[in-house]
Amino acid sequence: MKIVLIGSDGQLGTDVIKYFKGKGADITGLTISDIDVCDKNICNDILFRIKPNLIINTAAFHQVDVCEDEVAKAFEVNAGGLKNLAEIALSIDAALMHFSTDFVFGGYKRSAPFTEDDCPAPVSVYGISKLAGEYVLRYMMKKYYLLRVCGLYGHAGSLGKGYNFVELMIRLANEGKDIKVVDDQVLTPTSTKDIAEKLFELIQTEKYGLYHMTNSGSCSWYEFACEIFKQEGLTPDISPTTSDAFASKAKRPAYSVLDNKNLRAAGLADLRPWKESLADYIKERKELKKL
Repeated sequence: MKIVLIGSDGQLGTDVIKYFKGKGADITGLTISDIDVCDKNICNDILFRIKPNLIINTAAFHQVDVCEDEVAKAFEVNAGGLKNLAEIALSIDAALMHFSTDFVFGGYKRSAPFTEDDCPAPVSVYGISKLAGEYVLRYMMKKYYLLRVCGLYGHAGSLGKGYNFVELMIRLANEGKDIKVVDDQVLTPTSTKDIAEKLFELIQTEKYGLYHMTNSGSCSWYEFACEIFKQEGLTPDISPTTSDAFASKAKRPAYSVLDNKNLRAAGLADLRPWKESLADYIKERKELKKL
């Protein structure tokens, strides 16, 4: 199988291409400077030249607060860009894999994890634009993998932010800052390394459709931060706060834990507990700093 990965220099893409190459996959990585999903002519030229069997798209406009002001840009990338890729995938008979988000939920109260059967109800422009992309993909294609992920962190960091939550917390602690973290948003922190491994398993099945893909368990951002400090051996001055006190421009889901129901139905095991993944990440970052 010939694979093209769009966004190979991003937080998720970096781990995907590393793992897939390690498994001997025929995969070509395209960085953010190589291809613009909003430019159909460029996408057409590149993808027709390679003619992959599977296109993996990790490109997204995911700066949640910025999306509130740059609405057109959010939809251009998260829905329009996906439409471009879907049209090209159809023309070369390729499957398309795309990533959505837990932010398609949050518009109604919930205390049990969302399955793929639950009705989305986004509470931000970002969530709405990502849901629009989902509908575009599901409307246009039959051979697709649509993955909803949550709370991603990886060693490459996020291109849009230049860091991830784990690195931010460790940096603030080392700087001796008083740290306040919201305790009224519940999610599942998820390792991009674990996602990459499960993606490779999934494409072997050729079972297309919508999947939730997160590590197991859940916590608030505050609880996540406390676990980071515990595993890193740090004791900063940290206290919980509320979303209202944080006053972000975009509203976040109060609860957006996902249940990987469809993965289990496809015969794949759940991803490991989030604390185990975090422990591996902390260990690996220490090893990387020695290099």
